[in-house]
Amino acid sequence: MTPEDYMRLVIQIAETGIATGQTPFGAIIVRDGIVLAANHNTVWRDTDPTAHAEISAIRTAASRVGQIALCGCVMYTTCEPCPMCLSAVHWAKLDAVYYGALIADAQAAGFRELAVPATQLAELGGSRLRVLPGPLRDECARLFARWKAAGLSPPY
Repeated sequence: MTPEDYMRLVIQIAETGIATGQTPFGAIIVRDGIVLAANHNTVWRDTDPTAHAEISAIRTAASRVGQIALCGCVMYTTCEPCPMCLSAVHWAKLDAVYYGALIADAQAAGFRELAVPATQLAELGGSRLRVLPGPLRDECARLFARWKAAGLSPPY
């Protein structure tokens, strides 16, 4: 599969989240062409501010492989990771993270994201993690419009 194929899959995961009343974010983790985890945000459902798609995907993948180091894995996520998620990706030792929409897109939709670019955070922290703007940015950014059209909005 190509990066575009993986991003289309992660968009579908985010759409599932929207359909269940959750926020419009999704993430998958892939190793050697096998999807180890596919998660959407469950912050509202779980009443857990850390239940971002990226964090949930890391938990799922680590459980599936039976170890905390996810070396050789790549994450695809619909939005540029927030500082919490980027830190978790770093700690899990993923090789790379590709993202679609920008933090600015999330802010424009009403999310109170910390405006720290993921690439800058990784660089400042000395991380070996590759942080890459991915394909399908416009399609990922449109998730916010679909989410708003569903009558959902941030609870703050």
